[in-house]
Amino acid sequence: MSIWTTGGRMKGVRFGCSDDQARALAAYRRGESDLIHRDGLWLLIATCDVPDVDVTEPDAFLGVDLGIANIATTSDGERHTGVHLNAVRRRNRRLRRRLQAKRTTSAKRLLKKRRRKESRFARDVNHVISKSIVTEAARTGRGIALEDLQGIRDRVRLRKPQRITLHSWAFHQLGAFIAYKARRSGVVVTHVDPAYTSQGCSACGHTDRRNRPDQETFSCTSCGFAEHADVNAARNIAARGEAGRAAVNQPNAA
Repeated sequence: MSIWTTGGRMKGVRFGCSDDQARALAAYRRGESDLIHRDGLWLLIATCDVPDVDVTEPDAFLGVDLGIANIATTSDGERHTGVHLNAVRRRNRRLRRRLQAKRTTSAKRLLKKRRRKESRFARDVNHVISKSIVTEAARTGRGIALEDLQGIRDRVRLRKPQRITLHSWAFHQLGAFIAYKARRSGVVVTHVDPAYTSQGCSACGHTDRRNRPDQETFSCTSCGFAEHADVNAARNIAARGEAGRAAVNQPNAA
């Protein structure tokens, strides 16, 4: 690359990237790039206009339920969470509280550094989760059905520890990552109303608050169907995605 400096233009400056990034830069780079300094590293930020892949109309949808205990659960039963992930989030909260209580210059500096580290951690986890979901949908020829999370923080009623967890995770970022990776893979993404997906039975459709005896368990009081609560909700989301897509694609009889 070449960059402008106060002493003139420097040409032939070497930079490193992955093979995929190098191919994208060679084929799709647009405009100028930005050289920034962040956390002791020099980073080259380049804009690439990558064309979307032709979208194939899916016959079915992979439902994705976003939640507290499990960040993302698919209708296939895959749950993206773990003891390690939740432990890291709790440890970060404890460190923030201790540093905020000190109110010293060094504590404020460490808090700023900690925020950047947590942001990178969340971004990396969201990238891994979104890639796994999109890859599975593309492999099986399905679309992806997501919850419409507009106003989720004001809509849900949770205990204080769960509210803290809800506000500390970048659900919008995860949805955005899934959307742009899906466009690049030719996978359809649709958003559905999440109301009562956690209380409705994915087997018979019966909806009742008593179907959820606890956080993890779903047990239908009508037909007796039992499943992990998040998997059941994801299946309801997948069904709503299919129903919504079918309604959109129906020909206009008039």
